[in-house]
Amino acid sequence: MTVIAAQLQAVHARIAAACLAAGRSTDSVQLLAVSKTFGPEAVRTAHAAGQMAFGENYIQEAVDKMALLADLPLQWHCIGPIQSNKTRLVAAHFQWAQTVDRLKIAQRLSEQRPDRLPPLQVCLQVNVDGGLTKSGVSPDELPALAQAVAALPRLQLRGLMCIPDPQEDAEAMRAVFLRARALYDALRAHGLPLDTLSMGMSGDLEAAIAAGSTMVRVGTAIFGGRSSVK
Repeated sequence: MTVIAAQLQAVHARIAAACLAAGRSTDSVQLLAVSKTFGPEAVRTAHAAGQMAFGENYIQEAVDKMALLADLPLQWHCIGPIQSNKTRLVAAHFQWAQTVDRLKIAQRLSEQRPDRLPPLQVCLQVNVDGGLTKSGVSPDELPALAQAVAALPRLQLRGLMCIPDPQEDAEAMRAVFLRARALYDALRAHGLPLDTLSMGMSGDLEAAIAAGSTMVRVGTAIFGGRSSVK
């Protein structure tokens, strides 16, 4: 067994234990392997161990990597900032865009999504803990943005994504994640058919799952530290 395969197995075990503790089914949480800065061979190794979905922060790096992995049936998620000059690349190459936080970006993705491809799956990034320098739509502006994005063609709004700052302990972290869960539940209560709450990473996936996460984004615990490219 490769190191990556063993670490993937360990992450799946953590997810299963967290689901058990929360009284949830193990298959209610999807693992997104965050492969940013790691080369195509690391992705191939993870795929050989059963991983299908990969998250990338750097759009051009991701597109170059996709070209080298075109023989594999992978699902690619954009989880980094999306600037206006990169929307065409995201629309043409990714299956998911998890970091939409402005209507302008959503409109460009909708307009630039090729007709030959299925709708781009979208999560709205919400700034759930109010950091002034962080990306994400504010909770107050979220409902209007969600309704507007849901109405756009060539996109399918799936849910919310957040990247809160670390907290002093797991319970405080869970409380922040519960704010995102409340926003998600409120949108569903207003008729939006959402099914994805993307939150939790290597260091806090247990707190996220306890709060209702349906997708955890894990990089370091699978691929190791990011000081070197694999």
